[in-house]
Amino acid sequence: MQHRMRILSRYLLRQHAAPFVFALTATTAIMLLNQIAKRFADLVGKGLPRGVIAEVFTLSVPFIVAMTIPMAVLVAVLYALSRLSSDNELTALKATGISLGQLIRPILLAGAAVSVLSFLFSDHVLPRSNHRLRMLLADIARKKPTFALKEQVVNEVKPATFFLRSGRIDQRTMGLRDVTIYDVADQDRSRVTYADSGSLAATENQENLYITLYHGTMHEFSRYDPKLFQQTDFDREVIKVAGVGNELDRSTGDAYKGDREMSICEMDRVISSARRERVVYERRANTIQRSDLRRLVGLAPLSPDTTPPARRANLYCFALEKFAAWLVPQEAEAQQVRGSRARPVLGRETLERFNEPGRQAYLTGTVPTPRWSEVQGFRDRARGARIREANYLVEAHKKAAIALAAIVFVLIAVPTALRFPRGGVGLVIGASMGVFTLYYIGLIAGESLANRLVAPPTIMWAPNILFTLVGVLLLWRTRFEAAPRRAGT
Repeated sequence: MQHRMRILSRYLLRQHAAPFVFALTATTAIMLLNQIAKRFADLVGKGLPRGVIAEVFTLSVPFIVAMTIPMAVLVAVLYALSRLSSDNELTALKATGISLGQLIRPILLAGAAVSVLSFLFSDHVLPRSNHRLRMLLADIARKKPTFALKEQVVNEVKPATFFLRSGRIDQRTMGLRDVTIYDVADQDRSRVTYADSGSLAATENQENLYITLYHGTMHEFSRYDPKLFQQTDFDREVIKVAGVGNELDRSTGDAYKGDREMSICEMDRVISSARRERVVYERRANTIQRSDLRRLVGLAPLSPDTTPPARRANLYCFALEKFAAWLVPQEAEAQQVRGSRARPVLGRETLERFNEPGRQAYLTGTVPTPRWSEVQGFRDRARGARIREANYLVEAHKKAAIALAAIVFVLIAVPTALRFPRGGVGLVIGASMGVFTLYYIGLIAGESLANRLVAPPTIMWAPNILFTLVGVLLLWRTRFEAAPRRAGT
């Protein structure tokens, strides 16, 4: 019996392998074409090498694959079981006494393996590719900025120093209407220029940009002395913007990372830091509020609680650290641990600096009235830290939920394929698109609610839980509707 089940398991997995690869390739290609269509207008005309354009779309593939892996599992199970049902192979298996549990067991195990691989891919490969893609897109945005000028938008012509806004832009002649220019390159002075019209022209090598303005006014003012102001009217003015460049300057390093550019353990450190800040700010607000109330009745003010909140343990990160300690040589491990643990800790001195003037005022007894503005300030800071904590928690939960969706989709696909054995390709396409669309809408809605603190970050698991319950219910009904009968019974 065990030998027969091993043969059956291998046969079922082989039937699912080809549809899975085809579905993964097809859905990834379709979504990649969508990305190409959206980004093509921003890349064409920039004079970029073909290798750079190919790199942009190559770095977009990991994000797409992380979304299409669960969908490919759904399509593969629907197609394979529908075909086996239409060929009466499942009927033959039931006649030999193979139960639904025995039939679904190898498929569930394969789905669990795909979920684990998908999670590891999303946690270790996807953040790195997202980080490189963001850096590359930022480098591309700095190249030939005149191409990307948009109407009614403050365009960054030269990073952090020169900005241009135009009511209308003729992309063919580069003519401008209703022009406003902000020049903040000077450390001491800022310049704002207004003009009725103008035009753009660049040197042959696209290194320098010339802006010709007509009928306008130039305002110059000092950043340090508001009394210093100068206004100049002109009929024609030419402004040279040097060094806009037409060469792609690739960034070598960028320490900043967004939530989608971090692994689970990196996000866990940010979450722990935000949680500590939130707790500290809430304690400070409560201490000030209670101390003010105590002073009203003649009692001594309270001392702030400077004990840092305990950090929650993350078993997954702990396991990764142990695995890295076993895998990496001892010397490299020691250097890495020293660097990774060099994180700021909220100690007594840091906490005391949160409200040093207010603390001294309380000690000297010079504050007779409640400080509600300070309390509200600490409340606002605590809310900001809570929002940051929630945003990273949402991303961590979403990453795990999408990976485990492969198992959930198996539970949905098996009873659907068994109940509609003659559905064919139409069933595969319709059911897979319907299930994945509902699942994706649930993820987006949950992410929006959690980021606005309307719902807890664990709401990201709601689509998984809902579809799991539906799948288990359908499997239970299918088990009784198509219970296997042995020969002679």
